[in-house]
Amino acid sequence: MPNLQTFERAEYQQVKADLHRKILDRLDLEKLGRTPNDAAREEVLLLIRNTVNSEAVPLSFAERERLSREILDEIFGLGPLEPLLKDPSISDILVNRFDKVYVERGGKLERTGLSFKDNSHLMQIIDRIVSRVGRRVDESSPMVDARLGDGSRVNAIIPPLAIDGACLSIRRFGRDPVTARNMLENKTLTEPMLELLSSMVKGRLNLLISGGTGAGKTTLLNVLSGYIPNTDRVVTIEDAAELQLKQEHVVRLETRPPNIEGKGAVRQRQLVINSLRMRPDRIVVGEVRGEEAFDMLQAMNTGHEGSLTTVHANSQRDALARIENMVSMANLNIPERAVRHQIASAMHAVIQIARLSDGSRKLVAVSEVTGMEGEVISMQDIFIFDRHGLDEAGKVRGAFRATGIRPSFADRLATAGCRLRAAIFDSIMEV
Repeated sequence: MPNLQTFERAEYQQVKADLHRKILDRLDLEKLGRTPNDAAREEVLLLIRNTVNSEAVPLSFAERERLSREILDEIFGLGPLEPLLKDPSISDILVNRFDKVYVERGGKLERTGLSFKDNSHLMQIIDRIVSRVGRRVDESSPMVDARLGDGSRVNAIIPPLAIDGACLSIRRFGRDPVTARNMLENKTLTEPMLELLSSMVKGRLNLLISGGTGAGKTTLLNVLSGYIPNTDRVVTIEDAAELQLKQEHVVRLETRPPNIEGKGAVRQRQLVINSLRMRPDRIVVGEVRGEEAFDMLQAMNTGHEGSLTTVHANSQRDALARIENMVSMANLNIPERAVRHQIASAMHAVIQIARLSDGSRKLVAVSEVTGMEGEVISMQDIFIFDRHGLDEAGKVRGAFRATGIRPSFADRLATAGCRLRAAIFDSIMEV
């Protein structure tokens, strides 16, 4: 009997599509909608197996079972993406076009053997994802940000902007969120660093988390948000909701894209302004990327201390420069010195996280913003990660090192009941 390797990919996809149509014709969709999800899946899987077995398809039993599962995923899930979404080792799913699917495991990209039938099939899956969160993607709006049920971030871009066909990128957030203990075990940071960061959150300091794409900014923000007391009222603001705060008193806000007429868009800046009327104790902005930076600084400077946000930047200095540039997008004609003074007054510390060449994530610096020196915002490093090179296996070697500087906000933390041990400012750990 010929196996799947002798079956041309196009033929296999065609057989799957034909069986899919036959099964849909036999399904009582109205009855299915009233059936609990697990029972519905079992009922449909039985129908699929019977249909597949009744067809003269040159496949072995194992291959028929695989075909049945794939058709089930087409009906209830996201088709070829389902096995990837069930694999906890995958952190990114990147569909360059319908027949080129890549994943990231352990910080390394690899191509999979999976593919969609054609571009129309991929478009159907994209439509299914974005429609679940009330968004759309078409020629008039060819880019969209969305999310999956587990909080994973989704971006899709389609023709005419994507020349080779629809492109889909999924940043995974596992069913079990990364914890502080996981970050310690993965050597993303050290115990003394975590002690300092948790005290900074409990002591209501304003923190800016900076890093490149895929460095782990949102993951770190989720971990640090766990140290916000349950008594605080927290308002989160995001383009696509992905934060997973565990506190009881959380209000989650999400931007809205324009409708088909190009109207009705709600931007992050509008949400930040509105959040100030909601009596928040803390404001958490998933990522600041535009003119909302000005209103966020205003909030931090007017009583909403203990706020957290992230920004794309390659260094702590670049992060502050980007915030300054974003404030200028608001077109308020504020002098540069005044903007820098606001940033220096609002931000207490910048936390720099990076994805290194071996795929590992490291907290490479924790820097205190100490104020202004002339026209420049002054900073001092509290912790840094010194890189020493690569070992025989290609892993980055280095050491987390405290600089020995005691931050000027230590007294403020002590007043808030968060006393820092002197030993944490002399720590060093090789990795």
